[in-house]
Amino acid sequence: MGGKHIIIISFFLGKILALIKRRFCVAPMLDWTDRHERYFLRLLSKHAVMYTEMVTTGALIHGERDRYLKFNKEEHPVALQLGGSDPKVMAECAKMAEDYGYDEVNINVGCPSDRVQNGAFGACLMAEPDLVAENVSAMQNAVDIPVTVKNRIAIDELDENQCLPHFLQTVSQAGCDTFIIHARKAWLKGLSPKQNRDVPPLNYELVYQMKREFPQLEIIINGGIKTLEQSEQHLEQVDGVMIGREAYHNPYMMNQVDQRLYGESYNNEKTSFEILNQYMEYMQKQINEGVYLKHMSRHLLGLFIGQAGAKAWRRHISENAHKQGAGIEVIQQAVNYIVKEE
Repeated sequence: MGGKHIIIISFFLGKILALIKRRFCVAPMLDWTDRHERYFLRLLSKHAVMYTEMVTTGALIHGERDRYLKFNKEEHPVALQLGGSDPKVMAECAKMAEDYGYDEVNINVGCPSDRVQNGAFGACLMAEPDLVAENVSAMQNAVDIPVTVKNRIAIDELDENQCLPHFLQTVSQAGCDTFIIHARKAWLKGLSPKQNRDVPPLNYELVYQMKREFPQLEIIINGGIKTLEQSEQHLEQVDGVMIGREAYHNPYMMNQVDQRLYGESYNNEKTSFEILNQYMEYMQKQINEGVYLKHMSRHLLGLFIGQAGAKAWRRHISENAHKQGAGIEVIQQAVNYIVKEE
């Protein structure tokens, strides 16, 4: 293929990627949003944007690259979230993401864990907007896919009403058009990562205000969102919503995302059993390739939440999926608890 054809293809690919609608996103969650979970959730919504677990630049530079970057083509649109702060290295890793076929690369400026702080990235970068801007610039020079940022409203003693607008202004001037804002402060001193997800108060109004002050930016709100009703309310003020643990614990809530948030026909809605049957086909193929059932079945535990037999469903999978040689029959047996008690 000649260079001219590659340029033309790249041009139209860029146009297509620019049409990614981040009205509803599933947050990057460590140990949760792996490629199996993303495939499973894609069965529920074809439009929701999936984000990988955070991958550090060190893992990509020095580790098994394929292990961290491999994904299923059905996952699109899917974004890779990177943890790092060295512009040159971040640019190199962004290029890897593009080469693997990701639709977007996202910079983590929100994680408050000790590991992240020791690596001088994550939420602590809220205090260094100029450095984040350098990373954005270097990454955009390296790739054609969108470079986005996921950040907090502030950290520690910084005034969120001053910190956030200054951060957005500085980083957007470097070329970032999309910000996913977790509407809480991160307290790096005194709170655990788990506490940082719940204890600092939510300040949705500040995020709304940022959309009014920076109308040219795509602002996606994150933090404490658990229902599609809440999502619809936020979408009256901002461009998109990102939901986290609720999508994992209660995945079937995503079954109406395409209809309610993207205007799809309700005729396309699937039952929980149809979703399960499709995922079982996927699991069987993965088992045939040597993947252990337990790595995939754990994502199913919340599928029937609220239904009669759901507790027995979860218990059967939890007690049997980890056993040596466990196969798809574990799921087939577990679903009988739901069917019998419906």
